Amino acid sequence: MAEFPTAPGEVDSAWLEAQLGKAGLLGPDGNRARIADFTWVAIGTGQVGDTARFTLTYDQPCAAPATLAGKFASADPTSRGTAAAMMLYVKEVGFYRELAAGIAVRTPKVYAAEINAEGTDFVLLFEDLAPERGGNQLEGCGLADAEAAIRQAAALHAATKGHPAVLGADWLHGREGLLAEIGRLYHQAHRVFRERYDGHLAADAMALCDELDHRVERWLGRQPEEPCLIHGDFRLDNMLFGVGQGAEPIAIVDWQTCAIGCGMTDVGYFMGCGIGSDLRRPNEAALLGLYAEEMARHGAPIAQDVMLRRYRIGALHGLFTAVFSAAFVVRTERGDANFLSMARGAAELALDHDSIAALDDLMENGQC
Repeated sequence: MAEFPTAPGEVDSAWLEAQLGKAGLLGPDGNRARIADFTWVAIGTGQVGDTARFTLTYDQPCAAPATLAGKFASADPTSRGTAAAMMLYVKEVGFYRELAAGIAVRTPKVYAAEINAEGTDFVLLFEDLAPERGGNQLEGCGLADAEAAIRQAAALHAATKGHPAVLGADWLHGREGLLAEIGRLYHQAHRVFRERYDGHLAADAMALCDELDHRVERWLGRQPEEPCLIHGDFRLDNMLFGVGQGAEPIAIVDWQTCAIGCGMTDVGYFMGCGIGSDLRRPNEAALLGLYAEEMARHGAPIAQDVMLRRYRIGALHGLFTAVFSAAFVVRTERGDANFLSMARGAAELALDHDSIAALDDLMENGQC
């Protein structure tokens, strides 16, 4: 085995015991139990990482967890190559190593966070949050779930706004030339997206994809006025509801796209491709009001006009992500449905708020 297991089938009892020992859950301090056996099953629907749940049995009664969750690089070479090139694995491991413990957002406790020098193999070993249900992009959610997510977004953005540990994390800035490379690849992705989904997306939504393609360098080059940590993929598939068999309302997972940016990028993304127009339109004002209230409660108030201006721009993030991701991860039936759902909701939000015009206005100062 390598320095760390790179797939669920490479995990063994000795490695699991070592990680639980470092966490103080097994070891000499009165807890001398050993793992007698374990099994694993694949869980989740991620397209750039493989996740498994491990069920452990011990040789004597103990307080160590009966289940754990592990995350590894995707077994699919296309998804794996995309993730490595975009530094997705580097970012997620960096988040859990350096930032997760210091922010007021519910994330799984991590027991191991390892990555190789090339950023192509990694392992994360987590507590199993045992949610009542995982968020499902294609099924949507109710208002209470959307409110719980908005509260988490505000907690993340308020706690990290201008924070030196966040702004100074080199791995969050990406490697030199990455944005220019993403811009070049985006034009290729747009061609793939248009060819693949033409006729499956409303004409005005596909036209909006074309408009964003014409402006993608402008989109990528914008600078946040008040930089903070953003999740980057803040949607239902990356949320767990009823954590700990209902003891907590929500947890946020899958931090591979975390970055330094504008907080309203997460909010616009969630409101568009996250919850969809049927829930968003009648509740949009109230949800944005909740975000402003929570930001103020956490000591980082945001003015209404500023929030709405940034929200119009953030609405485009869902469209950008759907178009780009569809071309560079392994294609699946659920993936197609997912990307179309994301693009449809994001486009409807962006059209409702004339986000392309807002992006054009942004050229005056280059900030969001």
